[in-house]
Amino acid sequence: MRFIDEAVISVKAGDGGNGVVSFRREKFVPKGGPDGGDGGKGGSVYVVADDNTNTLVDFRYTRKFEAKRGENGSGKNCTGKGADDIYLHVPVGTTIIDTDLDLVIGDLTEIGQTVLVAKGGDGGFGNTRFKTSTNQAPRKATPGFAGEFKNLKLELKVVADVGLIGLPNAGKSTFIRQVSAARPKVADYPFTTLVPNLGVVDVGVHQSFVMADIPGLIAGASDGAGLGIRFLKHVARTRRLLHIVDVKPIDGSDPVDNANVILDELAKFSAELSKLPQILVLNKIDQIPEDERNAVCTDIVARLGWTGMVFRTATISGEGVDAIKHHLMQAIEDEREREESDPIFAEEQAERFARLEEEVRHNTEIQKEAYRARRKAEREGVADDDDDWNEDDYDVAVEYVRE
Repeated sequence: MRFIDEAVISVKAGDGGNGVVSFRREKFVPKGGPDGGDGGKGGSVYVVADDNTNTLVDFRYTRKFEAKRGENGSGKNCTGKGADDIYLHVPVGTTIIDTDLDLVIGDLTEIGQTVLVAKGGDGGFGNTRFKTSTNQAPRKATPGFAGEFKNLKLELKVVADVGLIGLPNAGKSTFIRQVSAARPKVADYPFTTLVPNLGVVDVGVHQSFVMADIPGLIAGASDGAGLGIRFLKHVARTRRLLHIVDVKPIDGSDPVDNANVILDELAKFSAELSKLPQILVLNKIDQIPEDERNAVCTDIVARLGWTGMVFRTATISGEGVDAIKHHLMQAIEDEREREESDPIFAEEQAERFARLEEEVRHNTEIQKEAYRARRKAEREGVADDDDDWNEDDYDVAVEYVRE
């Protein structure tokens, strides 16, 4: 499924209806008086997280959303009818940013979560409101208040528990094919995966987690090389990073150097992201003679100075994959249970993810600006906005599928 993971829109809440000047005119009633009603309230604009959509494509071509204004008041102290609110449905994982203030006004991480993004204007007062003991026949009414207008940026980050990272052709796509029903393209050339893929990993009865396969990073990605860090933001919400390393690269490169490339690019892009718990997966061990495997893997771990969890796999055959699935499921469940039972830990987690979100968003914008500057220089100062970063650059294929 194709979808857009960024969109820029404008929203305008409805203006309030005007109050009116009116006086009671009734046969055989010699003393009337003011009876002008207030105006109705303008419609507000809300954004709601919906599990029936996983794309921002609805905002690709329709970018302006405007609620209706409230009706004017009328005689007999009748208040004008308020306008209906409008609701914009976005996928879970969408962040709402006020671009004029550079302020995050909402982060929709749960189904049904709703954020008011533009408040409708209140209705104006009719002349009845201005009646006093010294002013029995006021000829004054007020217009309705203007509804809010905002320019918004919608950013979608996939909501996954585990993110797969590694150089191109390390075996990430093959791994996610083994553990879920996701079917990303697999081939023996670099950058086979050009877009993130998601898979739901079933481990047991009512036990599952979501895994994201992120396109391969290369040296210099944090500066825009290759695919840059265009899709790296999609691992910002993950609880674990699965770092897959090819133990016998086809180009004859050193697996330790390859692993350090990824670690360096993560650290350059986001210090918080590089601190996420990582599990090292030494992949394609079937390419090494069985009597040499232990020595090769031990050497890689030692030279890398790795002190965390290490697994060995041959993803094309599925060897070692189940052990990783069960380990990840247990670690994720333990972390969730601790968050529920330990308020302090839960608060620390929330603060950590908030810092991570902010840092990733900030650094992504910096790279975009650098990209635009390079494009302008290449075009000798003539920049075509349509060729710069826009929502068309963020087509992403996502599958939430099960085995």
